[in-house]
Amino acid sequence: MAGVKSLAKDTVIYGASSIIGRFLNWCLVPLYTIMFPAEEYGIVTYLYTFTALVLIVLIYGMETGFFRFANHEDYNNPEKVYSTSLISLAGTSSLFFIFVFLFSDSIAELLKVPQHPEYITILALTVALDAFSAIPFSYLRYLKRPIRFATIKLINIAINIGLNLFFILLCPYLWKVAPNTIDWFYNPDYGIGYIFVSNLACTIITVIMLVPQIIHIKYAFDTVLLRKMLVYSFPILILGIAGIMNQTIDKILLPELISDPAIAMRELGIYGANYKIAIVMVMFIQAFRYAYEPFIFSQNKEAKGDAKTKSYVDAMKYFIIFALVIFLFVMYYMPILKYFIAPSYFSGLRVVPIIMLAEFFFGIFFNLSLWYKLTDKTQWGMYFSIIGLAITVILNIILVPIMGYMGCAWAALACYFSMMVLSYIIGRKKYPIHYDLANAFFYFILTAIFYAAGTLLPIENELILLSIRTVLLAIFVIIILKKEPIPLPSRLAKK
Repeated sequence: MAGVKSLAKDTVIYGASSIIGRFLNWCLVPLYTIMFPAEEYGIVTYLYTFTALVLIVLIYGMETGFFRFANHEDYNNPEKVYSTSLISLAGTSSLFFIFVFLFSDSIAELLKVPQHPEYITILALTVALDAFSAIPFSYLRYLKRPIRFATIKLINIAINIGLNLFFILLCPYLWKVAPNTIDWFYNPDYGIGYIFVSNLACTIITVIMLVPQIIHIKYAFDTVLLRKMLVYSFPILILGIAGIMNQTIDKILLPELISDPAIAMRELGIYGANYKIAIVMVMFIQAFRYAYEPFIFSQNKEAKGDAKTKSYVDAMKYFIIFALVIFLFVMYYMPILKYFIAPSYFSGLRVVPIIMLAEFFFGIFFNLSLWYKLTDKTQWGMYFSIIGLAITVILNIILVPIMGYMGCAWAALACYFSMMVLSYIIGRKKYPIHYDLANAFFYFILTAIFYAAGTLLPIENELILLSIRTVLLAIFVIIILKKEPIPLPSRLAKK
């Protein structure tokens, strides 16, 4: 239980930065949906879809590779593992940016923004710096310094929000009342471009804040070690590409599967904005992932026998519990949460429960991934993700022309559910862990009952409806607390 308490503590700290930060970034969505029409916001969604994919490629699995070799029984110099990883990523990220800079016009044409090749250059530099900074952030996680990790992340987000508000709200106002104060740098027609500029500025500042983790080490580059890390990490790269494609391919395919380009970008804008409402589940999974990878490798190294497997079983159980509470919370308070987007986007709210359930299944899949990471059989993760990607692509091609963005949501659900089931079935043979399936099914069915009870109530008065849902959510949590001793971090438990 001590290991799970440590995992819970780190998840709380990582979660503070992830959830607070994502929530604050989330608050920009209403700004974007109010200030920009759906077809323009669709361009933002479309371009960021590609940057997410490129980021995975540029990191090429080295985060997980770093944790594996920093904790590897055959290596006793984690700093050499770190410096080798850092030098490798610095080189590849630099080459990527140079390539994009040289061919930005052609890439802009390909990505449907021929009038703005500078968007491509800005995003390329941003993603190159993000890829490079992934290893210093991983090093902080390895050193168990979640507070510094969280602080840098929160400062990054605060700067991003401040710059967005400055460029999108304050500058247009100043342009009307005192244009001479900003006309030397501000272009009122640049619009969504300032979203990308803001992101680049805060990324540069983040790298500056990571300088202590970059310069205060003894550099050593081990080519033999790098080759071994690349062999280990390559399947994770393919897994990551397939995984991010599973998350983003719908946003890439949707404009291609709807004949009218204007309607396609509008649909994509609505889908992308409503996807953001489901980000509460994504935030929790991200916070859990930050803590979970160092946890499973350290447990594998330090814990023995039943204590080790019990910590994995407990981690899965509590993940499921917290994720289901989050699902109910979002669904119950949708009458409030929906106002994070403009009313013109409300037609897409029906995708939220489907996307949240899809992300829940993905979270379980991530929990299950420990078996192939600990046994160095990372090719299995690659196989699962490729199968999931095939399901996503096929279902998008079939469903999007019929259902629009709803087809994207159902395809995501089918993809992650299939990956979860496959990983569980094969993992039982390769690395048996006896998860508590009875309780997992109990909590899932209980959530379904409470979801139906809270969302099918024929009550039009929102205040009364929310009051009843609050009572139902409290009852749901009480049932869980009666059944399970939640492992709070030690300081909280003492209080």
